[in-house]
Amino acid sequence: MAKMRVLIALVSLLAERAVCSGIEQVRLIGPQAVNLWRLEAARTTAAITDNLVHAQAPLLVQQSETDGNAPHGVFTSSEASLEELKRKFPAHYFTQPLDHFAENASSGHTFGQRYWISTRHYRPRPGAPVIVLDGGETSAVVRLPFLDTGIVEILTKATGGVGVILEHRYYGKSIPVQNFTTDSLRWLNNAQSAADSANFMANVQFPEVDEDLTAPNHPWIYYGGSYAGARAAHMKVLYPDLVYGAIASSGVTHAALELWEYADAVRRAADPKCAQNLESSFEVIDALLDFPATRTPLKALFGLAKLTYDDDFASLVSSPIALWQAKVWDPEVGSTGWDEFCQALDKPFRPWDEADTAEYDESVGLVTITEDFAVPLPVYNHARYVKEKLVPQCSGGAFDDCFGTHDDSKYQGTDLSQTWRLWMFQVCTEWGYFQTAPPKGMPRIMTRRMDLAYESKLCKQAFLPGKEFVVPDTPNITAVNALGDFDIAADRLAIIDGEVDPWRPATPHSHYARDRPDTILRPFKLIPNAVHHYDEYGLPKLSDEPLEIQLIHEEMIGFVASWLSDWEAPNATAH
Repeated sequence: MAKMRVLIALVSLLAERAVCSGIEQVRLIGPQAVNLWRLEAARTTAAITDNLVHAQAPLLVQQSETDGNAPHGVFTSSEASLEELKRKFPAHYFTQPLDHFAENASSGHTFGQRYWISTRHYRPRPGAPVIVLDGGETSAVVRLPFLDTGIVEILTKATGGVGVILEHRYYGKSIPVQNFTTDSLRWLNNAQSAADSANFMANVQFPEVDEDLTAPNHPWIYYGGSYAGARAAHMKVLYPDLVYGAIASSGVTHAALELWEYADAVRRAADPKCAQNLESSFEVIDALLDFPATRTPLKALFGLAKLTYDDDFASLVSSPIALWQAKVWDPEVGSTGWDEFCQALDKPFRPWDEADTAEYDESVGLVTITEDFAVPLPVYNHARYVKEKLVPQCSGGAFDDCFGTHDDSKYQGTDLSQTWRLWMFQVCTEWGYFQTAPPKGMPRIMTRRMDLAYESKLCKQAFLPGKEFVVPDTPNITAVNALGDFDIAADRLAIIDGEVDPWRPATPHSHYARDRPDTILRPFKLIPNAVHHYDEYGLPKLSDEPLEIQLIHEEMIGFVASWLSDWEAPNATAH
């Protein structure tokens, strides 16, 4: 019986555990990213299955949990910490209509939107604020650390308010449908999601609070990072009577069909030697792929001789670029993967193993693999990295199944475990951001074979036309940009971005955007040397944080306190 409970919980676990991994951290878009997601999900399944075989029955499942968690012994230390947070902050549910804009919205299909609250610093009084963090495009359970030591804790402690983590519809446990077909996903869009948040703010009754804290009778500060950062800005524009203040951290308010600037931002910010190694490596890789005589030995060098299509090979060996986004100032949270990748590219020559007959001629910088085939040392090291880090993920050696993208059927599963479909659906319908190679003639640290056709083909492969909804040929990015684009602005809307964030080109701090002043009423701040929503993370003692993080947190406390000092209760008839 215990085994059955764990197996039933598996689908839920995959949805929540996969986003705790590096996949959620890098959040790349496109078919190869989905392949890596599938491999991660398979490894999670295997780990659970192995635990079921070897664990004793009393240890198979945590009986008190309702989220479908993994058995004892499967968790990493970070997952164990997350389990502790879930006990500290139990989940609650708020009833939402599936379709806010239907004539019978109040009496139609509904679902439970999950949320968590913290009242540890709450001081009941008129004007007590609510700090709500938008969970964004993931299971919001992974946002719980922000309720404990991150930005929500920081702002509620400073203001005596209530902290909230609000999960986005369709993600985590806030799933309103029975499957993820094209038709079932048609209510996953910006307008419906924003209406969820507005309905929640205006009507929620917190179970741990006696007072009515609904908006606009209390000031609500809406925070989000990345996609959720754009949502925070949009909420301030769309529902100004409910959202008293908003903070858009790394908010991607500019939707774009292609975002070649993503990889270019990494190139510009990376260590020059690493960027140079990558530029030279991909220049050679693309050139060798152009000729049949060198194409096969090149793939063999990377351990991918059986991967049929060149574009799949090129996109896979480009995938480590995503590791830049996983950098976080807190070593307990961030990844060192990017630094390890750069170090691997710059290593001195050494043979792969005893059977490796490669020889290195330092005078010309070439590694001779066979009599007729030689590559520069960075390419050889790049291949070694891929063979060590990526190739082993395909345990069965069926590389087309693991890393190929030309079999449409592998992307057409629609059960609720296929959580990759959610953000991809939003990308294909409204947001875009297909991360392609820079225009011809520009330096690049990725393959030129990652073009729009390759990166966007998943929209047609995965989302077959439904009876009620058809995914458009190109995403309707106007639906996003009409809300303000680079110039989105409002009183009490803070824009905070990272100096070296690869998503910066899609934020109001983009080099395409106009500069603007930084004021208390309209903060406009760029965190030095920061990557993606660095201000969202925090430590129990702010004095233990890096100076630039301490500074941004102090500034955020300052402008939020100033905003709240100006708040006035609306007339009773205004609610």
